[in-house]
Amino acid sequence: MKAAAFDYVKPASLTEALRLLAEAGEEARLIAGGQTLLATLNMRLSEPSVLIDITNLSELKGIQLNGKQLRIGALVTHTEIEESDLITKHAPLLKAAAPHIAHRAIRNLGTWGGSLAYGDPAAEWPACSLALNATMIIHGPAGERKIAAKDFFVDLYTTSLEPDDILVATEIPVPDSSQVFCFQELARRHGDYAVAGLAAVAQKQGAVLTQCQLIFFSVGATPLTAVKTQALIDGKKLNEQLIADAVKVVREEIEVIADLTNSAEAKQHLVGVLLERALKQMIV
Repeated sequence: MKAAAFDYVKPASLTEALRLLAEAGEEARLIAGGQTLLATLNMRLSEPSVLIDITNLSELKGIQLNGKQLRIGALVTHTEIEESDLITKHAPLLKAAAPHIAHRAIRNLGTWGGSLAYGDPAAEWPACSLALNATMIIHGPAGERKIAAKDFFVDLYTTSLEPDDILVATEIPVPDSSQVFCFQELARRHGDYAVAGLAAVAQKQGAVLTQCQLIFFSVGATPLTAVKTQALIDGKKLNEQLIADAVKVVREEIEVIADLTNSAEAKQHLVGVLLERALKQMIV
């Protein structure tokens, strides 16, 4: 099947891109890496009247350290994140997650901002952005606004972006040396969508974890935060009994949804497996 006919424009500035997006309204689609959009176009799941190619917009590029904030431009590719020294030093969770994203050819073209804006609950970056307390920097007709990652992912493939908004970048607070992390993902084969995954971040002092962020993905309509489990673990010395208690609580807390190949019961079991592995890894 081929895509339906559409117009194509390539703005040279963010201002021009916003103007074109406002003029076309909901009939327009932004394209950058195109790793998801091109597939939906060819299957006619999406039939925009115009594609706005934003790959020339310098405001959406680069990874920079700005004081206590790590800024990742929306056009930064998965491979750039995987290979960035700044990411390795200041956001190692992203470094660990990147190799799990599809395959090298897709990582070379697919973008950080595209993944976040698409809001796929099986994708790695939405969960990681939540775990790292990221802030989305968005430009629209009224100017710039910022939205915390916890408020950005609304529902299945739905974010708080308006039709005439452009996600420009993300800011991530730079952690101190006591932060530890773990990224876990279970898939049938490397490169497949995750059956279940976990992005975890905490402050560590000995065997005690505080400020825990436990974000599960590919188990619900959005990334899911294990709030009760975080509270159970926070500030207590981790031992076998506490880990076992946390596994029980998380399986009760996280409301999983079955997919085409995996039952809700299987995903619920894997949620506990992932948590146990992560906690043991984070206190080593």
